[in-house]
Amino acid sequence: MMLNVHSDIRGVAVAGVEGEPVNLTEPVAEAIAAAFSGWLVEKKKADASGRLGVSIGHDSRISAQVLQDAISRGIAGAGLNVVQYGLASTPAMFNSTLTEDDAFLCPVDGSIMITASHLPYNRNGFKFFTNAGGLGKADIKDILERAADIYNNLTTESLMTSKEQAHASIKRVDYMTIYASDLVKAVRKAAGNIEKPLEGFHIVVDAGNGAGGFFAAKVLEPLGAVTAGSQFLEPDGMFPNHIPNPEDKTAMKAITQAVLHNKADLGIIFDTDVDRSAAVDSTGREFNRNRLIALMSAIVLEEHPGTTIVTDSVTSDGLTTFIEKKLGGKHHRFKRGYRNVIDEAIRLNSIGEESHLAIETSGHGALKENHWLDDGAYLMVKILNKLASARASGVGGGSKVLTDLVQGLLEPGVAVELRLKINQNHPALKGGSFRDYGQAVLKHLENSVESDPKLQKAPVNYEGVRVSGFGGWFLLRLSLHDPVLPLNIEAPSNEDAVKLGLHVLAAVKEFPALDTSALDKFVQA
Repeated sequence: MMLNVHSDIRGVAVAGVEGEPVNLTEPVAEAIAAAFSGWLVEKKKADASGRLGVSIGHDSRISAQVLQDAISRGIAGAGLNVVQYGLASTPAMFNSTLTEDDAFLCPVDGSIMITASHLPYNRNGFKFFTNAGGLGKADIKDILERAADIYNNLTTESLMTSKEQAHASIKRVDYMTIYASDLVKAVRKAAGNIEKPLEGFHIVVDAGNGAGGFFAAKVLEPLGAVTAGSQFLEPDGMFPNHIPNPEDKTAMKAITQAVLHNKADLGIIFDTDVDRSAAVDSTGREFNRNRLIALMSAIVLEEHPGTTIVTDSVTSDGLTTFIEKKLGGKHHRFKRGYRNVIDEAIRLNSIGEESHLAIETSGHGALKENHWLDDGAYLMVKILNKLASARASGVGGGSKVLTDLVQGLLEPGVAVELRLKINQNHPALKGGSFRDYGQAVLKHLENSVESDPKLQKAPVNYEGVRVSGFGGWFLLRLSLHDPVLPLNIEAPSNEDAVKLGLHVLAAVKEFPALDTSALDKFVQA
């Protein structure tokens, strides 16, 4: 059962891609669901009155239905109630543990989302929630260990029994309707209880054939917006138009073209399961990566002056200057990984440093006011609130108010990410781990920087080696999961970027197991 584990579980669910055998089978899914059920019963034992209930939702992947049925059998077989939501977003699944509404069988005790975010069509996976939030690595490891035991003891009889139990205990609920209406209420409330605060706005949505199509008809239209020209709203797990990923250039080009072609005020794009998003203004300017963080920081710092904004490690120096000098906030640049960023914001609050926003350059953003849930739809709601309140107070139409909020953000002329792979079979590793080898590379680079007067090591840094010089900066770090050292370089010009690249190259050349071809190519070009 070799599945990938981060703060979710992922595997191959569909055959057809060479060299990628199916490992997320129905019995495996059933065992994982039964294991989650056992874990949940132990967690909730203090306040379990009657049978616990678990909600299940899925994105648009082609293996969704089969896995939903298997998960349902695993939960029912463990003696818990199953509530199927069908097509849903990841944030909505967490929300179902908080909503109080008997008619919708809420709140549930636990929730499972079937998704593999923006990965190819043949993959799928699971994310798990309780009302305390998404499960982290330790709990998931615990669940997988239980699942392995359950899997090894599955029999034809036990699989038949769980099928009968599932048949008897499954209920179906249209939870996305209640989730979407909560988003609508949030915008109306922020606009001073106006029924249609987005009247007169033309907003196009690109759902990339994932689960985000609901946002056009169930959120924007009830608020009065025109959504003509929205595209790829139909769920299609083959993703025929582009990868649903706000970091993907083709995806961003698609939404930008839709905005310009329809002369819309704003464009909104989601990833497959709607926990990430990005926007495009009426001139076709993208609000993703650093620019989205700058925009959200501006909105949050208006509401909470002086608060700390927690981001991942690859954000630009220009963003730090913008948050601290222009907005009067504090920028806490932490590690990669959206769970890391969110957990760090929670930790800061617990030690008395106020933080209201945790956001990664990938488009994962979470707000304290929204239970620290990384919800792409909620991020867009915060942006819509801004549009609506500007309209209400008579400040210009269109998306100019958003563009004005990021005025003064210094953007690099050149920004690249290069991946330096570690060859794990190279004798230079001497049988050691790629992590140890990667750490040695970083240590050596750090020492080389200290002897160069043109370069300056970042005074506070939580991941890898971050260095400023030649008007720009670079960050070399070890990937969270793979034998790779990603190198980010940002600089005012190509020439300056190459100078930074050459310094890194000179330092890492002494490590034969490191494939520097991407960097070689960059400095030669």
